[in-house]
Amino acid sequence: MSSPFNMPDEFVRGFVESGGRLFGAGGGTAVDAAQLAQAQAHYWQQQAALWTGWLASGGTQSAAVVDAERGDRRFHGDAWSGQPWFSLLKQNYLLNARLLGELADAAELEAADKHKLRFFMRQFIDSMSPANFAGTNPEVLKLALESNGQSVAAGLAHLVDDLGKGRISITDESAFEIGRNVAVSKGSVVYENPLMQLIQYAPLTEKVAVRPLLIVPPCINKFYILDLQPENSFVRFACEQGQTVFLVSWRNPGPDLGHVTWDDYLVLGAMAAIEVALAISGADKVNAVGWCVGGTILASALAVLRAQGDRSVASATFLTTMLDFAEPGDLGVFVDAQGVAQREATIGRGGIYAGAELGFVFQSLRANDLIWPYVIGNYLKGKSPAAFDLLYWNADATNLPGPMYAWYLRNMYLENNLRVPDRLTMCETAVDLGRIDMPCYVLATREDHIVPWRSAYQTTQLVGGKSQFVLGASGHIAGVVNPASKDKRSYWTGAAQGESADAWLAGAQETPGSWWKHWRQWLKPLEGKQVVARQRLGNAEHAPIENAPGRYVKQRAE
Repeated sequence: MSSPFNMPDEFVRGFVESGGRLFGAGGGTAVDAAQLAQAQAHYWQQQAALWTGWLASGGTQSAAVVDAERGDRRFHGDAWSGQPWFSLLKQNYLLNARLLGELADAAELEAADKHKLRFFMRQFIDSMSPANFAGTNPEVLKLALESNGQSVAAGLAHLVDDLGKGRISITDESAFEIGRNVAVSKGSVVYENPLMQLIQYAPLTEKVAVRPLLIVPPCINKFYILDLQPENSFVRFACEQGQTVFLVSWRNPGPDLGHVTWDDYLVLGAMAAIEVALAISGADKVNAVGWCVGGTILASALAVLRAQGDRSVASATFLTTMLDFAEPGDLGVFVDAQGVAQREATIGRGGIYAGAELGFVFQSLRANDLIWPYVIGNYLKGKSPAAFDLLYWNADATNLPGPMYAWYLRNMYLENNLRVPDRLTMCETAVDLGRIDMPCYVLATREDHIVPWRSAYQTTQLVGGKSQFVLGASGHIAGVVNPASKDKRSYWTGAAQGESADAWLAGAQETPGSWWKHWRQWLKPLEGKQVVARQRLGNAEHAPIENAPGRYVKQRAE
């Protein structure tokens, strides 16, 4: 079983290869001598100042030579600054961390190799923080003394429990239950097949748009990130705005779905959902929304449908979606020819890619937020993590079918084939994203560590229809789930959408508040006339099967 206690092969190989590139394995790596000399000189100058101050005071004071970056919460405790020994530890660590980072910067490597080196160097630096070890964390030592060792005993118990789970606990999972206090919007499952259930949500207005809204969430996570609580539910917002909302709830694959392919996700997922939504609503077209990998699935399905002459989708909204994988961000460090070939050989013809592995990869992208605070809190301090709905969702892992996953890695991340017209064949149809000629709303988020916003911007250059690009503040999750009722953060719009994302940003205008309201105004002309909302969900052919959120979303990863 792969877990944070048994790292995925890609992670281990990345550490080894990156270290080899920097320190000379396999022939050595050239380093910018001037840049390295400057980094070393600055390092020794600050080290001299740090230790001179320490020795001159007889170990009673530690001069403030360097401090943690703003937003770094590891050293917020008073002891890290107020107690000379721990202040010395902290500052020495920060100076060493800066030197290692500058050493990676000075390495003369190809862009992809340098990105990988920087990423894994950051992982090593973060793991070596004195805050992560009981003997060098003043808060841990103080708590152990004050509790007469009870915190140590509790921490060991938490560690044993998490070893049994195969993952680090990041929230109080007992505080939440799907369908009780998360994923609570009213509705019914009106269709299901072996891969997904389709939920139709109950209307919240007397009249609704004749054209329904179909949401295709990512298959690498559970859909209820879009329906966590009523106050931050995108599903509820859409219903309150007079939409008839249909949503795909992907099944959490087990061994019986180990044969499922990318084409199956198009045919049994997005395409089947479009067909059923049209049949139930009686509309001529649907408006579709895809998020992350759900957006990639939706775009692929739309390109196939358009090539086949199907014009049943009036508009497409892509939320933090990559269609051009030339610059995949930090996730790209885990993908190389050797790793993809290994996945193809092991699960490419059948099998399951464990959700625990994928979950750890995503956590590692923000290790100082999603790994090390819980190592410290759970194991060193013996505390239980607080209840947080977003982290409950984050810990609800989803498996992927091996053939689908291996194909996706090769054709998207490794070879970037989707952006090339007619290079890929899906559902026996040559795929050209330029055939997606309906209006498209393309949302990226400025601090996204999974789908870099400049990569998401490239969608505007690939689709054939008129597109509206919007850049939201914050990251991959918080930037999307930005409720209109709270009106936080901001978004950018308005610039000419040429080839350069940076040129677009230079001309864009910032607007305070949630992008949800901007999207709502964009969609209005495309939703058709208003009709009386039908309180009865489904129809004669597609009768309700069970209440939302359905069975599939409750299946845990095996």
